[in-house]
Amino acid sequence: MTARSRSAALALGAVLATTLLPGVANAEADPAAEAQRVLDLTNGHRAAAGCPALTLNPQLTASAQGHSEDMARHNYFSHTGKDGSSPGDRIARAGYHGRAWAENIAAGYRDSDIAVREWMNSPGHRRNILNCDLRELGVGYVSQPGTRYTRYWTQNFGSL
Repeated sequence: MTARSRSAALALGAVLATTLLPGVANAEADPAAEAQRVLDLTNGHRAAAGCPALTLNPQLTASAQGHSEDMARHNYFSHTGKDGSSPGDRIARAGYHGRAWAENIAAGYRDSDIAVREWMNSPGHRRNILNCDLRELGVGYVSQPGTRYTRYWTQNFGSL
């Protein structure tokens, strides 16, 4: 197993492990499939803009998944965590110490295709997706029926 495939396996494991935490259900869609779809769509937009493809990073994935779970568990939508944390705080807490980071969040959309489309229609989110200096990505996805938005996505970008 190469270092790259180990990293991908760790990222996938982080998504699967953290989505099985008590109190957060994911009955509608496979979180790993949703995360992969977000990565694929995001990389498609980056390729069209001449940016290199993002690679999944396990620390960024853990940070993104944790934030999506926090938003679902506490029924809110914000870049600020329920504990007052910023995206940078959560990314560092997950063990990622890159020179740059960015975060996109989405909630309430039916699927990842719509979430990514809406990010691309938002100047700030689009800027994050098409920032060619950012090279790694973590994706978090949670479906929690009974909450205000039901579905929550987080993208955490980074560059070492």
